[in-house]
Amino acid sequence: MKKITGKKVWIIKNNYQRTLTIASELEALCIEAGFVFDEAHPDIVISVGGDGTMLAALHYYETQLDTVRFIGLHTGHLGFYTDFQEHELEKLIEAIKHETPEEAFRYPLLKVKIQFTDGEVKTHLALNESIIKRASKTLVADVEISDFLFEKFRGDGLAVSTPTGSTAYNKSIGGAVMHPRVKAFQVTEVASLNNLVYRTLGAPMIIAAKDTVTFVLENANDYLLTVDQLEFYYDKIASVTYSLDGGEIAFVNGGHTGFWHRVKNSFIGEVE
Repeated sequence: MKKITGKKVWIIKNNYQRTLTIASELEALCIEAGFVFDEAHPDIVISVGGDGTMLAALHYYETQLDTVRFIGLHTGHLGFYTDFQEHELEKLIEAIKHETPEEAFRYPLLKVKIQFTDGEVKTHLALNESIIKRASKTLVADVEISDFLFEKFRGDGLAVSTPTGSTAYNKSIGGAVMHPRVKAFQVTEVASLNNLVYRTLGAPMIIAAKDTVTFVLENANDYLLTVDQLEFYYDKIASVTYSLDGGEIAFVNGGHTGFWHRVKNSFIGEVE
């Protein structure tokens, strides 16, 4: 029996008709290139769609991040995690053929650790950001940086983002844009209230990778925790701790667009 030596790939796509058409063409090229389709244990995951599709791919394979690399084909606007356009299918195939794990671009993931009042602990990973809010009232939380009580927050919510996620929701609420090579993460307030009782810094905080940030919460049953595009409704949360030791996500190095090029293309465009 002939041994199969092709790289193992899997395609994750959104449900738009244009995406489905392009994904079908891509699948045929993968077969022609000798790739093997393996949903359970792929070497390469190809995301066809936008950044949301890439985030979905990450969370689908988040238990295999030590062995899986990702590559993105965007079918809409240029995304931060999608390097190839729909007319570059052959170029994408060549990138997969010649890639190696050692040459991959690696971005840090945020670890989100939830401590419940009954002692239960849950952990999530985020590539972009995690946000904590309440459904019916303003959020009240003690903000601790590596066990040092820094401030008491009251407002709509608190957002914690990775460097690559700094250009997403974080930027829309006034956070700083951070280059992925900066080994740090960011805490940004969402509509904070400042008065004689509650007084916060009122500015984004860049937290060193060696530190942790913990939000110690009031006892309530209407907390909304987002992790990238995922939503979790929790009650009886005692605290949420964020750290930059959630591992890394690896992207195939082939046609990779530089970070500041992505920022300019997405928010500024070409200057005439």
